[in-house]
Order: sequence, then C-alpha cells, then structure tokens
Amino acid sequence: MPEVLKAPLVVEFPFTRSLGPVQSAFLTGLRERVVLGVRTSDGRTLVPPVEYDPVTAEELRDLVEVAPTGTVTTWAWNHAPRRGQPLDRPFAWVLVRLDGAGTALLHALDASGPDAVRTGMRVRIRWAAERSGVITDIACFETYDGDPVEPGGRDGEFEDAVTGIVVPARLDYVYTPGRAQSAHIGALSERRTVGERCPSCRKVYIPPRGACPTCGVATSEQVEAGPRGTVTTFCIVNIKAKNLDIEVPYVYAHIALDGADLALHGRIGGISYDQVRMGLRVEPVWTEGARHPDHYRPTGEPDADYESYKELL
Repeated sequence: MPEVLKAPLVVEFPFTRSLGPVQSAFLTGLRERVVLGVRTSDGRTLVPPVEYDPVTAEELRDLVEVAPTGTVTTWAWNHAPRRGQPLDRPFAWVLVRLDGAGTALLHALDASGPDAVRTGMRVRIRWAAERSGVITDIACFETYDGDPVEPGGRDGEFEDAVTGIVVPARLDYVYTPGRAQSAHIGALSERRTVGERCPSCRKVYIPPRGACPTCGVATSEQVEAGPRGTVTTFCIVNIKAKNLDIEVPYVYAHIALDGADLALHGRIGGISYDQVRMGLRVEPVWTEGARHPDHYRPTGEPDADYESYKELL
C-alpha cells in the first residue's frame, strides 16, 4: 500500500482594514474604557455597533454609551483554549447583553468551571491593563454582584481616534493529498512533472485533481508534461512577504507546461522583472534537495504565439 502523504501547513497574514466613523468610535472608546453602541430609528441600541441597520439597511451614526455591566444570555465552556484566545486557561465563551444594549456582545468569561456559569448571571468587563483600540482591550468578563453601573454619557467624540486596525489571520492544518496529488508530488521528487488526462475531453491537468473539472469524470491516465512551458499571465510583487527570502520586486506567473491544458504558477527568475512578458518561454530551475522547482528561467527560445496559449489564460 502506498505511503499516505501528509504535512502540517500554516496560512498566515496580517489583515489590515480602515475604520469608518462608527467602528472608529467603538474601538477608540474601548481604549478609553468606554463601550459605545449605535441607536436605530426604532430605539434599539446595537452593541457592537454596526454602520447600517440590519433590518432597514438605514445608515446609523447615533452613538450612545452603554454600561460595562450586563447579563449572560447564553454560553459555552472552552476546556482547551487555543493560541491567541483571550485566556490561557479554561474559560466560557459568553454572549453578554450589556445594560442599555439591545443585542449581545461575544467575549470570554473568566470562571472557575462550567458549574460557575449560568444563563442570566451578572457580569462586568475586566479591562486590559494596556489598551490600544482593539476588541482585546476588553480582557474578558468577570462575575459581578454589585449595583448596576450607570454609563457616563459619552457620544463617541475622542481625541486621537483609532482609524485602522491590523489583525493577524492564521490557519493551522494538516494537508493530506489524494491519489492524484500524491503521484504528482512523488514525481516532483524525481524532477518530473506528472499530471492526468481526462478520458473524455483528453485534457491534461497539472497539477492533477483526480477528476476532470470540465467533464466530471475520474482521471487515472498519468501524463508527463514539460519541463519547459510558456508564461500565460503574471504579476509583479512589490511587497516583501514575511519569512520569504526573496527581494522585491519579483514576478509570479501562470505557466502552461508543454503538453498540459492547465497553467500552474511559479516564480520567474534569471531575468529582470520588467522584461517578463506573456508568451515568454521558460524552464524549471531546481535546487539541491528541493521537491519542487525553485523558479523558472527563460529558455532563450522565441516567444510563443498568443494563439497557442490563449485558451489557458
């Protein structure tokens, strides 16, 4: 039985977004230990605030402060916190309707165990010691048995407002390729590029998918393509990626290998970025011990005619 391939993969990038006036006021308020909601035309106060009424789609701008105390409306116990979650010990995820709000806010509740959590319990915000205008300025919720806290009446006007946020996005998973992908990866270790041919339309797919996306039938006939190919489309990368030791600018391209009916992607090297063009003929460059080409370089052949690759754009 062939070896089942698997590998841990991480997809990670910083997600940057600008803020409109409502979200800006909300996050700036958290920095100042103030929770703001937005009032709708029918008198509801939405926390967290949104820029448009979810019922009427009306634009919302009427900001109003709510209390830092509230009531748990529902909850779930998290017995094994993950990296980056609010607390590093077991805690409860809770929906809390803050006093003065008409909707509930999702956050963590610091509790000794699931027996200490119940719907209807009273809680209050525990603020982070250092705050910068992000949702984690609320460190978590904690139990509260005191009198209701009156909001201070802030209306969303702050100095030095937060205008944008950067949120790290990360996905950790284990990838296990199927039969077709495993054969493709195995061939790459021998510096060969292998795909599969559809028995119906006869198209050759590299990398193979195990089935023809056009005809919907299974593919099993292996076909070796390349190693040379043609640049069909490309982009110039001007932003240096974290942990990627490639100087910018550089070119990433879709490359139609000879004998393939699907373009794969790869980096173009051995040529200035401003000389890369559609139709450029290229070949793979391997490095010692690599399981895939490091990049593709020009072969010196005349450019391919557009008619020969236009269907692969």
